[in-house]
Amino acid sequence: MTILGDPTVAATDDRGTEGPLLSVEGLAVSYRVGRQWQQVLHDVSFQVHPGQVLALVGESGSGKTTTGHAILGLLPANGRVTGGRIRFRREVLTDLSPRGWRDVRGRAIGLVPQDPTVSLDPVRRVGHQVEDVLRLHSDLDAGGRRRRVHELFDLVGFTDVERRFRQYPHELSGGMQQRVLIAAAVASGPDLIIADEPTSGLDATVQKQVLDLIAELQGCTGTAVVLVTHDLGVATDRSDLIGVMQEGRLVELGPTDQVATDPQHPYTRRLLNSVPSRTTVPRRRAAEPGRPEHVEVAERVGPAGGGEAAGRPVVDPVVSVSDLRKEYGDVAAVDGISFEVRRGETFSVVGESGSGKSTTVRVLTGLTHATSGTVSLLGTDVTRLGRRAFRPLRRDVQTVHQNPYSSFDPRFDVFDVVEEPLRSFGPEGPFRRRRRRHEEQVVAALEAVTLPAGFLRRHPRELSGGQRQRVALARALVVEPQVVVLDEPISALDVSVAAQILALLAELQRDRGLTYVFVSHDLAVVRAISDRVAVMQQGRIVEQGPVEDVFARPAHEYTVRLLAAVAGRKLLGAS
Repeated sequence: MTILGDPTVAATDDRGTEGPLLSVEGLAVSYRVGRQWQQVLHDVSFQVHPGQVLALVGESGSGKTTTGHAILGLLPANGRVTGGRIRFRREVLTDLSPRGWRDVRGRAIGLVPQDPTVSLDPVRRVGHQVEDVLRLHSDLDAGGRRRRVHELFDLVGFTDVERRFRQYPHELSGGMQQRVLIAAAVASGPDLIIADEPTSGLDATVQKQVLDLIAELQGCTGTAVVLVTHDLGVATDRSDLIGVMQEGRLVELGPTDQVATDPQHPYTRRLLNSVPSRTTVPRRRAAEPGRPEHVEVAERVGPAGGGEAAGRPVVDPVVSVSDLRKEYGDVAAVDGISFEVRRGETFSVVGESGSGKSTTVRVLTGLTHATSGTVSLLGTDVTRLGRRAFRPLRRDVQTVHQNPYSSFDPRFDVFDVVEEPLRSFGPEGPFRRRRRRHEEQVVAALEAVTLPAGFLRRHPRELSGGQRQRVALARALVVEPQVVVLDEPISALDVSVAAQILALLAELQRDRGLTYVFVSHDLAVVRAISDRVAVMQQGRIVEQGPVEDVFARPAHEYTVRLLAAVAGRKLLGAS
């Protein structure tokens, strides 16, 4: 393991001679797979002092979440600590009985889990769920517990706390649900909080609010935090120390500024170089009408040699939206927006949850009807088209969803998944001839996304997140579309896998003249890949233009606020 400076000395210099709050010493963890035990953590060691924030970073499967679960004694039934020990103050956690863990977990060590939709009981009021912690770890009576929950809800920034107390999880936004989990984590005044991907999937502004809240509570109480995250921007902005994990080993540990600016381990350097804010994704700027390149882009629709794409209408702009409005009851989810997307460019739509960007995409792809206004796709006004009339356009306008796994039929193997659009849009003919032609097209689509033909008979559950997203891209590309709508396509991916997908998208766009409509809340990614961007707030486009102009000189206060919430300032300074 590479240690930059001495992180333990750096911590005690500011805090006197007090010893570490948490010591992990040579930790080894194994999981039982079948009849064998497979070791997943190898000799992991680090210390956390009172008031200190340690960020554990690494790709999926690196062992960071397993480390957090081991500290909390929450390993699954097939997992066990097979070496080393974990000390919390003077207590050896690895020696605790189940009764001993009940006294420590929740009282002295709190947990902020990753997914509130899984962690919160959907049929119980959120106030009662926070009360559970106090029922286990305090002597308060029912009235005292209720008053304490009100205080906690006020502490985490809720207004009208009694109303929040009585609400169910589904009545709260994702950011509000995460605040409930933070309230539960700090309810008994723990000395240490394990925060496991606490902002995964949240918008930049909500993410900032949640992280600010954790930092404020930590500053008031002196609580230490172990922050488990794959977001290097969050890690560098919000920690004192960074530990980098790879394949179950802690390969680098040191003060955050040193790791961010002068990483010693090759894996750390590779992770940092994958961050969108430090990576220039090669993209071909969409040509302006009237310039020679404009004709060249229009001619290169579909892959080289693709005969079926020939003869389809070549129109620019390929998407034209004018005064679009979509109402749900009395609420205008989209309120009079207009924009155009030119052939061969990447047009991004950004904004917080509830801003209207997903509703806009649903109208563009024919999944919902507009209340008013017009939407033109490839020269066809689709505003009043029914599903049957819209169907021919679906071949030219394909979608890649945020979570590919949920959009795959679990019974299908990779061949069936990618072939599905061909069965819908391919020409009829004898079954054997059609099957042979489909096999050739599916293999070509997989090769285009750098997956070998050997993946054809695998099932999606056997693939990694990045491989599943490549399969989703292959499914969209197999019918040679002109426009691809990308709905948060990398939000659930590790930074290095996300960088690979972004580079692949840029390469496919250059080779095929594809037009992308890219929906995302990750502004660093948007800046890296986009030609133009539209910023949505409460159903309206408040600003749009070339991405460099909008990011460098934002004109609307909402855009300024969005950009200010982007994590990773230290990485930007180090690039």
